[in-house]
Parts: sequence; structure tokens; C-alpha cells
Amino acid sequence: MATSNEQFTVNKTEDQWREQLTPEQFRVLRQHGTERAGSSPLDKVYGPGTYKCSACGTPLFTSDTKFNSGTGWPSFYAPIEGAIATTVDRSFFMTRVEVHCATCGGHLGHVFPDGPAPTGQRYCMNGVSLEFVPEQA
Repeated sequence: MATSNEQFTVNKTEDQWREQLTPEQFRVLRQHGTERAGSSPLDKVYGPGTYKCSACGTPLFTSDTKFNSGTGWPSFYAPIEGAIATTVDRSFFMTRVEVHCATCGGHLGHVFPDGPAPTGQRYCMNGVSLEFVPEQA
């Protein structure tokens, strides 16, 4: 993982992550995989609540910043302050900005400069890397 030499608050061995996560979550969060576009039910969830890291539970995004990007992945225009970290991803013969959980280093997705106001950013996230917690009524 590109962030393996960084220190995070939550650190586990590869075996511990494999025990905790589903195979798809492990592939995305720990091996930088990408889920198939349109495969996450979270892409169509727009109720009030918080999106947390499915590996460590860190709150990452609020529903207030979610929008329909039409890409097939849950998208947000801003993270919760301090919740994410980024690195440069030069795979697939292109340069992208990869988004990680700042607490555990789990790969969440990528950020692109084609989002809506007020930030102009599109945080395009893998649904398996997120857990939606609905707002309590």
C-alpha cells in the first residue's frame, strides 16, 4: 500500500485486516482496488447521516456534501476536516490524487477537480470503503 510507511492511529497486520474485512473491502481498502461502477448501493443513498470508514469507523463525509456525480460511485464535494489524507497515484498511465482514511490509511478512492461549488472537488469513493450511519430522528 502506498501509505505503508506512514504512521496511523489504527495499525493492524495484513492478517488482522483480512479477518476483519470482507474480501472486497480488503481488496479496495488495503490493496488499492476499485469496485465496479454502479455496484454500491451507497451511490443512491441521499438521506441525512454520516459516511464512516468501513475499516476503522472514522467519520469521513456527511450527507450534506454528497451529490450525484453520475459516475456510479458515491461522490462528495468535501470531507470532514482532518478525516482524510491524500497521496499521488501514478498507476494506469495517469496521475491522480488518491484519498485515504487519515486514521487507518485505508484506500477510499480518488479526488478530481471537476466537482460542484463550493469546493469544485469530486471525492469519488468506493462504496465498500464506507459505512453509512443514518442520522437519528
